[in-house]
Amino acid sequence: MNVQELSQALTRTFASQLQSSIVVQNEVFGEVTIEVLPKDALSVFEKLRDDETLKFEQLIDVCGVDYSEYGRSEWATEETSSTGFSRGVEAATGARLRFGDDIDATDSGRPRFASVYHLLSVTHNHRLRVRVYCEDDAMPVVPSVIELWPSANWFEREAFDLFGIIYEGHPDLRRILTDYGFVGHPFRKDFPLVGHVEMKYDEQQKRVVYQPVSIEPRVLVPRVIRDDGRFDGGATSVEKGSTDA
Repeated sequence: MNVQELSQALTRTFASQLQSSIVVQNEVFGEVTIEVLPKDALSVFEKLRDDETLKFEQLIDVCGVDYSEYGRSEWATEETSSTGFSRGVEAATGARLRFGDDIDATDSGRPRFASVYHLLSVTHNHRLRVRVYCEDDAMPVVPSVIELWPSANWFEREAFDLFGIIYEGHPDLRRILTDYGFVGHPFRKDFPLVGHVEMKYDEQQKRVVYQPVSIEPRVLVPRVIRDDGRFDGGATSVEKGSTDA
């Protein structure tokens, strides 16, 4: 079954439950991505696993996505720079957050957070990506798939830790990568680079304590080194010709 046939089989099987079905085909690989609503997610996932035509027995990965500022970039330039710096030094485009800035996740035309699942059919040797958008940006919630694929346990905990996505029905949803005293979710686009708190060992209390972060906020702009000779103005054409000779 190729990706076109897989996409058609998914459309036939789930009909109106699919929000969209996207097929990417090129010489190297083919991909199929479907989108479903949280209320339909568990029934879709169960059929994806058990249907003989589909048979996605294995959950490869679950990850979170923050779509705020999606599709906007200060680093993509349309022309070369004569100074060695790109538009990343310009804050006017609003694509790169600076300290204290607020984000606007309402202009992207989609919910801010999504949980993305990568499935593998060992039986039929095909793969599938499923995207489930969280309906509430302030409290992102999707159902846990741990009852269908137990391997989702740590994956969902990671997405909760890094993005703050709540997996309803997870039996032990707690942080897995950050410290227990960590504040916030570090993969969110509005999370400051310096964080919110820092920890140190207090000699008087004889224990580790938390305090507001003391790092001075700053924005770093990388320097671009160009090796194409555009700034080599010292050598004349005669000198270059004599060198070539």
